Amino acid sequence: MTQKVDINDDLLGVYHSWIEMLAQKVEKVSVICLFKGQFDLPPNVSIYSLGKEQGNSQLKYVKNFFFYIWKLRKDYDVAFVHMNKEYVLLAGLIWRLWGKKIVLWYAHYLINWQVRIAVWLSHKVVTSTNFACQIKSRKLCVVGQGIDVDYFRNLNYRNKDNKINLLFLGRISSVKDLGTLINAISIVLKKNNNIYLNVVGAPGEKDEPYWQSIKNLVTQLSLDSFIRFWGRVSWRQTLEFYNQNDIFINLTRTGSFDKTTLEAMACEKLVLVCNRAFENIFPEDLKSQLIFLEKDSQDLADKISGLLVRQPEEKEAIGRTLREIIVQNHSLERLVDKLIEVFKNNTQ
Repeated sequence: MTQKVDINDDLLGVYHSWIEMLAQKVEKVSVICLFKGQFDLPPNVSIYSLGKEQGNSQLKYVKNFFFYIWKLRKDYDVAFVHMNKEYVLLAGLIWRLWGKKIVLWYAHYLINWQVRIAVWLSHKVVTSTNFACQIKSRKLCVVGQGIDVDYFRNLNYRNKDNKINLLFLGRISSVKDLGTLINAISIVLKKNNNIYLNVVGAPGEKDEPYWQSIKNLVTQLSLDSFIRFWGRVSWRQTLEFYNQNDIFINLTRTGSFDKTTLEAMACEKLVLVCNRAFENIFPEDLKSQLIFLEKDSQDLADKISGLLVRQPEEKEAIGRTLREIIVQNHSLERLVDKLIEVFKNNTQ
């Protein structure tokens, strides 16, 4: 169960590769999704949509969901619910009566009564890091993230100018804290005007006021000639953006764990983060250079400036180190192997 199957989606297209890798490891994968777009998957994968792309109502979603889990009941051993705890709340007792194993993927700072009930109904809860799911349970299993390291790699792109290109890639919303980055750019430019910020992503409907405030901030700080907004791009296009930029910056707070930072690392790019989960990921000698204080524009500006003065060979060495971390600990194949292990193990 997942939100969307669409290889071209900017945020959720990555999970197309998860399904593809799972299909290589198991006999059959039946995917129930809220929205079905374009996909190219092996013959042992079947996609069943609840109908959001057709404009179905929420009542229709629920009817379709129960129809599919009943229709497919002889075709699956494990119900793997990706993020959407609602499916566990709806069908958890039914799946248990049928003897199905329930595995919930949950990686979010929000822990409410719905999450707690979903955890209680599940046999296992898998998450990306210890910081990504703040719930105490014997059922919790940390499995890392899943980055396609064959796809996300260094393309050895060379800039045609001498600018240092910085990249922000993700949904434009207050939780992504783009404003702190804009202010940091303004501080850096007072001493070094050799930088350029590329912003890739778009706001949702609820984030339009925040998006407008960001555009106003750029104008107020006279940064229009140093920042370019690219809008929404498909997941497949992100590889080019990672490679065409020198430093990737992610401002998501501790408690979430954006895969985009790991994708940039797989491309051997320098990264800057405020998420404390990376204290357990970066080598000791890189933590002070690559982790900045949350919502602190001055500290972020200092970290950017610190990377700008590093020699090219030093930057390349750091990039290689960061990719090796992803290959060893967060590759897609490693993640899927761990998931399969969870699926096969006896319930507690």
